[in-house]
Amino acid sequence: MGSFDQMDPAVMQTLQRGVAIPAHPLALKENRKLDERRQVALTRYYCAAGAGGIAVGVHTTQFAIRDPRVGLYSPVLRLAAGAIAEFERASGKRIVKVAGVCGVTMQAVREAAIAREAGYDLGLLSLAALPAAADGELLAHCRAVAQEIPVCGFYLQPSVGGRLLTYEFWREFCRIPAVVAIKVAPFNRYQTLDVVRAVADSGRTREIALYTGNDDNIIADLLTEFRVAGQSLHFCGGLLGQWAVWTRRAVQLLETIQACRDAGGEGAAGILAGSAALTDANGALFDVRHRFAGCIAGLHEILRRQGLLEGRWCLDAAEDVSGGQLEEIDRVCASYPELTDDEFVRQNLDEWLR
Repeated sequence: MGSFDQMDPAVMQTLQRGVAIPAHPLALKENRKLDERRQVALTRYYCAAGAGGIAVGVHTTQFAIRDPRVGLYSPVLRLAAGAIAEFERASGKRIVKVAGVCGVTMQAVREAAIAREAGYDLGLLSLAALPAAADGELLAHCRAVAQEIPVCGFYLQPSVGGRLLTYEFWREFCRIPAVVAIKVAPFNRYQTLDVVRAVADSGRTREIALYTGNDDNIIADLLTEFRVAGQSLHFCGGLLGQWAVWTRRAVQLLETIQACRDAGGEGAAGILAGSAALTDANGALFDVRHRFAGCIAGLHEILRRQGLLEGRWCLDAAEDVSGGQLEEIDRVCASYPELTDDEFVRQNLDEWLR
């Protein structure tokens, strides 16, 4: 494994067409043990909502699943893969399976192997565990992981554990043959442009799919045409924590934006008018006021209200919503009902929880 031409062509076509990829949360019981029934229900929800891919073992799934005392990395990957396979058999639709891969090289390679063996299509590679590594060391790390599984790069914002990465790093990263996508999530326009420029200058514009992870700027990212070095680049879709909730609306939004792009930008102004509402809602769910301290619990709260989760418990008993966050969530839900998919969930919940 590890070379570009070995990847399933159907997966490549789906990635490059552009799909909504929610970042899958972790369903827990009150005793903070895995709730398998609701974990599978979440996966069924994302499939039924029209997501073209699902990312598991990522930030919203909680990094502590890798702790040997918790031991949930492989189990949650396999639960999701099983539910996805069930959906694919029934629908004939291919869902792209993305596994979060992190840690120093030995751990990252091991996780990549676990993901590949569980049937995942690519690994979303976080470099947060190498905060002081030079570009050469980072690239060697990425090449080692790419020997195990096709790679989706990940520019994670520093405020939640990521690190700054140079344009030069991204350009060389793009030249690794097994790199097939990049999730761009620095929450910073200058750093976002560094990645877009790097893809353009790498010579692999047509092979690497750009996915926004900028939850604070989703609509503008998806609408923007980046004109770089005589090339036109777009974000194909999104791989987003925000899209772990209200996923049906997210899928519809992406479809509307894709139709707008196909029509030469017709209707773009109307779509862009919704950007501030989505950013405002994301600010409440991600707890921006408290530097993202309640971002996972905020997503859990929406899923709890919809009945998909029993509670908003996290593996860390100290991790919960921040003071005032519930009121902020109440405010955005009341202000922007068009962003929610409560009725869709209500109509299908019993089937997903079967």
